[in-house]
Amino acid sequence: MTKTFEQLGVSEPLRRAIEEMGFETPMPVQEMVIPHLLNEDGDVVALAQTGTGKTAAFGLPVLQRTDTHVNAPQALIIAPTRELCLQISSDLADFSKYMPSLKVLPVYGGSSIESQIRSLRQGVQIIVATPGRLIDLINRGVVNLTEVHTVILDEADEMLNMGFVDDINDILTHVPDNRKMLMFSATMPKEIARIAQRFMNNPQEFVVGVKNSGAENVRHIYYMVHARDKYLALKRIADDNPNIYAIVFCRTRKETQEIADWLIQDGYNADSLHGELSQQQRDMVMKKFRDHVLRILVATDVAARGLDVSDLTHVINYGLPDDVATYTHRSGRTGRAGKTGISIAIIHSRERGKLRDIEKRIGKTFERKDVPTPDHIIEKQLYNLADRLERVQVDDDQISRYFTGVERKLGWLSQQDLLKRILSLEFNRLLDYYKDAPKIDYIDEKPAGRGRKDKDKTISPKEKDRRTADRGMARIYVNAGKSDGFFAGNLIDILNHTVSGQRVDVGRIDLMPGYSLFDVKKSDARRVVEALTGHEFVGNKLYAEIADPEKDYTHASRRKKEAPSGDGAPRAGKPARRKPAGNYDKFIKKGKKHK
Repeated sequence: MTKTFEQLGVSEPLRRAIEEMGFETPMPVQEMVIPHLLNEDGDVVALAQTGTGKTAAFGLPVLQRTDTHVNAPQALIIAPTRELCLQISSDLADFSKYMPSLKVLPVYGGSSIESQIRSLRQGVQIIVATPGRLIDLINRGVVNLTEVHTVILDEADEMLNMGFVDDINDILTHVPDNRKMLMFSATMPKEIARIAQRFMNNPQEFVVGVKNSGAENVRHIYYMVHARDKYLALKRIADDNPNIYAIVFCRTRKETQEIADWLIQDGYNADSLHGELSQQQRDMVMKKFRDHVLRILVATDVAARGLDVSDLTHVINYGLPDDVATYTHRSGRTGRAGKTGISIAIIHSRERGKLRDIEKRIGKTFERKDVPTPDHIIEKQLYNLADRLERVQVDDDQISRYFTGVERKLGWLSQQDLLKRILSLEFNRLLDYYKDAPKIDYIDEKPAGRGRKDKDKTISPKEKDRRTADRGMARIYVNAGKSDGFFAGNLIDILNHTVSGQRVDVGRIDLMPGYSLFDVKKSDARRVVEALTGHEFVGNKLYAEIADPEKDYTHASRRKKEAPSGDGAPRAGKPARRKPAGNYDKFIKKGKKHK
């Protein structure tokens, strides 16, 4: 039988505050931790996912054990990021609404250290800090931790991943030996065990769920596509979920910014969050995301740490992380506070082994799904629009002022015609985009069978007919290749800056020494050829055409530096001077002149 907060020993002022916040019954981690912290002396290691109620589990007893008559730090809470530091401080302020004398101070980098020093000198009872800034204040002699009776490490595994282990060891040498210590972590790596062994006194371990496991109410799904089709798959997933509210995790800052830029160009309410943003930019992005102005946040793992959003519908892995703990943290951001959530992995065939390893470690099975088809996406979007129309609030007094004129304008339309026009107004762009769109799921070359090893059986590029486009696509030839310093990034950059209209989605790219072949949708082929032909790259005119499967472009590339004649064929004349193949970096810098 579930206990009440009163039965757990939580004091009346704290109960009154949390009841006003909507807390009704304790969550499992709170039932385990709160009585222990209030009534027992031993240390605690609590293994629980993000969103399981950890802050209240340690926050309520810490507040209750704080003596507001002592004007010195009595509790120290260490968090890995500024965002989590601020979130914990905000929660503690809400919990202590009816404890007006209690002072909580967030201490973090990126904010004025002078104002933090002033607040410390005025006196605080609880410090919530990031490791780097706290070390700085300790070294300046403005933080006195001799009265601290409780130390809490929140998201301890994240702090270790971020390289804070030495800072934590240093900080813990400045607090009394007889203090109570708690570590909260989603996973239990060896480094956590070492810290527990060195600094904790016979810690009791509480586990919510299964150790190193994912959240119970998160559904794990994966889509397998060719690496070149990952962005197309991401767009289809977003389009198939009209009310999506998601974080898309990428591995690098560059990839994060690139994916976010593409989504913005394609009309999605998206933005990026990564380490190259200023603190002001990060705060602005996170505020827009928390306010649901942004529906998709593309982020690196480090940048998203501490971002506390309780109602995410999806977490999308744009490729799997290298370690299971990172995946656990990612997926734990959805399905929080009793809600259900979906964790999606968009993978290529060579990531299957990594997927199986994650399955074993978290004790979950990933469902393989087909990438949503255009017909399914459009049907979902249509029903979503119908649902919005059905539920829209109509202010008769306001709308009736304009209704007569609009009715006179549109009265000749039948109900069916009017509905068709509403749907077309909303969906013409979507219908045009998905016209002739191919199926992009990765298909095993051989069916799985007895004795077959689960590894990638993709055909090597040498065995493919490079001149033939994938289904639903057109193959484009361009007279620049690797020996000219012309690589995939240059091609994408040129297309983004030269092709007018909607952004072009590029499929398979084959880079040869003297030329390149790549796929685009059939509807985009002609404008791509027109945009590339005559464009200048590193002082040479480009020539492009829709590739002919019967044409040998190896020989055609020998004349490729000759400027094209008026009929589109290469004309005779002196070839342009060929650049040596070894100076790739130099060519990349020169090649950016086309912007």
